[in-house]
Amino acid sequence: MFDTGSTAFMIVCTMLVALMTPGLSFFYGGLSRRKNVVNTMMMVMAIIGVVGIMWVICGWSFAYGGDGSVPFFGGFDQLGCLSATGDMLAEATDVPDGATYPAIIDIGFQMAFAMITCAIITGAVAGRMKFGALVLFIAIWVAVVYAPLAHMVWGGDGSLIGDIIGALDFAGGDVVHISSGVTGLVLCLLLGKRRGFGMMSYRAHNVPFVVLGATLLWFGWFGFNAGSEFAADGIAALALLNTIVASAAGMASWMICERVKVGKPTLVGACTGLVAGLVGITPAAGFVEPWAAIVIGLLTAPCCFFAISYAKRKIGYDDALDAFGCHSVGGVVGGVLTGRFCVPELSWTDFGGLIYTGDPSLLVSQVLGILLTLVFVIVGGLVIGFVVKAIFHGSLRVSDEDEARGLDVANHGESAYPAYLGMD
Repeated sequence: MFDTGSTAFMIVCTMLVALMTPGLSFFYGGLSRRKNVVNTMMMVMAIIGVVGIMWVICGWSFAYGGDGSVPFFGGFDQLGCLSATGDMLAEATDVPDGATYPAIIDIGFQMAFAMITCAIITGAVAGRMKFGALVLFIAIWVAVVYAPLAHMVWGGDGSLIGDIIGALDFAGGDVVHISSGVTGLVLCLLLGKRRGFGMMSYRAHNVPFVVLGATLLWFGWFGFNAGSEFAADGIAALALLNTIVASAAGMASWMICERVKVGKPTLVGACTGLVAGLVGITPAAGFVEPWAAIVIGLLTAPCCFFAISYAKRKIGYDDALDAFGCHSVGGVVGGVLTGRFCVPELSWTDFGGLIYTGDPSLLVSQVLGILLTLVFVIVGGLVIGFVVKAIFHGSLRVSDEDEARGLDVANHGESAYPAYLGMD
C-alpha cells in the first residue's frame, strides 16, 4: 500500500509548482511597460497550454522513458502517456518495491517544472517577439532541449550529467534556471534590442503586481524544492527551511546592494533579491545546512545584481526582464556553491562538499555539469531559433509599428488599462 502522507504531499507540491507559472505572469507583467502588460502576461500563460500538451505527447517520454541505456535521452515507450492509467490501476494491487506514491503523480509534477522553465524564457523577449514565433519555439524547445536535459540530470542510472559526471542538482539549477536564462539570452540576441534601448529608462509600471507575483513564486517554490525530495520526510523539511532562509538572505543582500549603489532600497529590488535567493538555493536545497543556505543567498543576490545592473549595460544585450541575469547567473552560482557546501551524508554521489571533505571532486563535477548544460542549451536554442526564424519569413520580432503602438492592442486587441489616457 502506498504511503498516504507522501502521496498527499506530492499532490500538494504539484499544485504549488503549477501555481508558479501564473505567479510569474504577475511578476513579469508588473515589470513590463503599460502597453505590453497583456502580451507579457499572455506569453507566460500560453506556456500552460503549449507545455501541457507537449509534455503528455512526448516530453515525459523523452525525459523519463526508456531503460536508461541512452545517457542523453529517455525513450519513445511512453509517448502520449498511453500506459499511465493502466500502470496506475496495476499499482493499486501490486505496489512496486520502494514506491511510496503512485507514479502518475510524477507526470504532473514534472510537467509543472517544464511549464515554469519555459515561462522564465519569455521574460528575455518581452515587448518585441512575435507571439506565434514564441509559441512554436517553446513547443519545439520543451521536447528537444528541456526533456533531454532533464533526462541527463535526473534520469537516474546512466544519465550523462547526474550519473556519469556525478553533478548534483536537487531541484533544477541546471535543468530549470540555467537552461531557461541562457535560452532567453540566445533569443534576445537573435531578436535584437528594443526600440529606445540604452536611450530611455525602463521601469516597472505596476509594483504591486511585482510583489504579488513574487509572493506566488515564493509560495510555489516550497513545493518546487521540498517536493524534489519525493517523500514527506526530514530532507523535504530541510529543503523547505533552506528555501526560506536563502530567499530571506537574498532579499537582504539585494537591499544592501541597492543601498550602496543608489542610496535607497526599492520594493522591486527586494522582490528580485528574493527570487535570486530562491534560484541560488534550488540546486542545493536538500544538500546543505541552513547556515550554508544563508551564505548561498547572501552570495547569489549580489552576483545577479551585478549581472543586471552592470554587465547587461556594458555588454549591451537586451534581456528585457532579466531572465538571464537572475536565473542563469543565480543557477550557476548555486550549482558551484553546492559543490562547496554539500553535506557528504546527503549527497547522491560518493562525494561531499569541499569544506567537509577537502576533496574537490564534487566541485569539479558541478562545474563540468554546468558547462555541459550551457553548451547543450546554447546549441539547441540557436538551432531552434534559426528554424523558427526561417518559418516566420526571416524575422522573429514584430514590426516597428506594432512595437511602438504596444503589443497588447497589436497582438491581442485588448488593453490592461482601457480607461488610462496617459503615456505608456
